[in-house]
Amino acid sequence: MTTKQTLIAALLASAFVAFATSAQAECLTDAQAADMVAHYLAKTPAANPENLSDADGACTRAKVNVLLAQRLGKVIGYKAGLTNPAVQKRFNTDKPVWGKLYEGMVLQSGATVDAAFGARPLYEADMLVRVSSAAINHAKTPMEVLESVDQIIPFVELPDLMVQAPPKLNGAGVTAINVGARLGVAAAPMAVPAYRAERYALLQALADMNVALTDGSGVRLGGGKGSDILEHPLNAVVWLAGALAQEGLAMQPGDLISLGSFSPLLPPRAGLSVTATYDGLPGATPVRLIFK
Repeated sequence: MTTKQTLIAALLASAFVAFATSAQAECLTDAQAADMVAHYLAKTPAANPENLSDADGACTRAKVNVLLAQRLGKVIGYKAGLTNPAVQKRFNTDKPVWGKLYEGMVLQSGATVDAAFGARPLYEADMLVRVSSAAINHAKTPMEVLESVDQIIPFVELPDLMVQAPPKLNGAGVTAINVGARLGVAAAPMAVPAYRAERYALLQALADMNVALTDGSGVRLGGGKGSDILEHPLNAVVWLAGALAQEGLAMQPGDLISLGSFSPLLPPRAGLSVTATYDGLPGATPVRLIFK
């Protein structure tokens, strides 16, 4: 038996135990979910999930996440994906999706990352916030989100679309693959100010900021405005709170939340140096990484 076959067999056994009483006919089967996770761990392209409804995608994500947790460990937060209408259009959907983040996924600015960090590696300009209060789960406005986070963190996400034909993924398919969560690189966090007037200024800066990705020579690779994410980047957290509640889940203090993409999804290449800057956001430190 090959190493991959052994891995699939072990994951299958876990999947059958975890889902013996809750199998749903329209999900990927337990065997298909186990095969997908085996490909994720091996960094090889998995078969595309086909013809999934939103409910099917959510069911498949749940199976995949049980298996990922056995290999990757603790959940450290969530990522809201497809929060930018331009990215939604690419995946033929009109609404966001979410996935889980696991320990070890967030690297520090200055990291050197293998350009082949996944089966279908990409990079994008993003942002994290750190939850400080469970009240965030009831937030209905960006200000209510800001009152329940204590850090804003510039972030370049390194997602992995991980399937044989990424252009064929739709929103439910992106959900099924845990929204491609793989890695990301974070700059120094910014503390959320204590005074309300300063918070209003920060809210406006988040909406108006210009986010840019540049290479080592300063050539622009991509970017966008803060308002490209659901008209305000913290609206991604408002959406996430509602989506998690529908599945009986909630954000916890200490969780990191990825807000989505300010830029197109771009392919890495060995030797490329990438810097993300957040012009108009006072105190924001650039994110830097190198692909090897």
